[in-house]
Amino acid sequence: MKNRMKEFRFKNGEMTQDNIARMAGVSRQTIIAVEKGKFKPSVKLALKLANILHCTVEELFELEEGD
Repeated sequence: MKNRMKEFRFKNGEMTQDNIARMAGVSRQTIIAVEKGKFKPSVKLALKLANILHCTVEELFELEEGD
């Protein structure tokens, strides 16, 4: 799954991974793993992240072939 986390973090005033993690109720390591594509978030976390980053889930995440 591809994501545009980094792009949206910077579009929203250069939010830090730590800020997003606190707002989403997860660890910074979770945000890092999601951003690097090493962790696929739950639907609940994906919705929270989209809300925090002021975008839709579809704008933030994209399925790759084979996902």
